[in-house]
Amino acid sequence: MSDTASERFRQGMATRRSVLGDAHVDRAQAAATEFDKPFQELITEAAWGHVWSRPALTKRERSMITIALLAALGQDDEVAMHVRATANTGASREDIREALLHVAIYAGVPAANHAIKIAKQVFEQMDAGKAA
Repeated sequence: MSDTASERFRQGMATRRSVLGDAHVDRAQAAATEFDKPFQELITEAAWGHVWSRPALTKRERSMITIALLAALGQDDEVAMHVRATANTGASREDIREALLHVAIYAGVPAANHAIKIAKQVFEQMDAGKAA
């Protein structure tokens, strides 16, 4: 790992922890194997260290964009994870609703409908104090 990549990894890990929370990141790291360790390093450096750490958008804005994109792609587990992360990013339930309305128009009603169902379930779990 080069010095630049090492710094990007460190920044990525800090950003990843601030968005997803220490418990989630610790579980992901503990579950990593030799098979998926390179993937974990890639997403930490690229997604979290390079994209999520850029200063042009806030974590709230990135959260909204990410949820909309994941919903449009039908990535249910990732939608749920990023809806839970809104507790750390500052994206409100209204923000998520508005992002999913965009999904309905630009990516299709079924994708938005399913993502809304997921978001409602996650919000219910969050309200009940359950770490889904």
